[in-house]
Amino acid sequence: MIVFADTSFVCALLHVQGNSPLAWDYTHENPGTITLSTLVAFEFRQSARLQTFRFDADRTQGWPERETGRMLAQFDANVAAGVFVFTEVEWADAHSLAERLSAAHTRKEGYRTLDVLHVATAVQVRAELFLTMDGAQSALARAAGLKVPKRLGGGRKK
Repeated sequence: MIVFADTSFVCALLHVQGNSPLAWDYTHENPGTITLSTLVAFEFRQSARLQTFRFDADRTQGWPERETGRMLAQFDANVAAGVFVFTEVEWADAHSLAERLSAAHTRKEGYRTLDVLHVATAVQVRAELFLTMDGAQSALARAAGLKVPKRLGGGRKK
């Protein structure tokens, strides 16, 4: 079974936040590989670096560079250990599916571009389970035929 994770799930695993215990519990109860796209990896790395930029501008926002470095190193260690595996994506197919999902659902639900792309990618690679901490993305994943663990998918509703 292909288990595909979005960026919010990866962030919850690697940076302590309110929903981290849910992500940690899931991975402890369901050991095995978590499939990612290179887009998820890029968004995760970019997000961590952006948080350091925010911290440098305002110490009440984001986090320091050492935290970003720790997160990136842990991400790379998880890739090296086979916890995270990258899948080949037919991007033209994923983009076509993303367009169909967007046309069918965004007008009513207000989905973000990368959320739609992550769901479309998971469908394109034939994932069965979608790991996300985002409530809206969870709803879109279910509408696209993916299973989302009930405990996950909280967070932002729209």
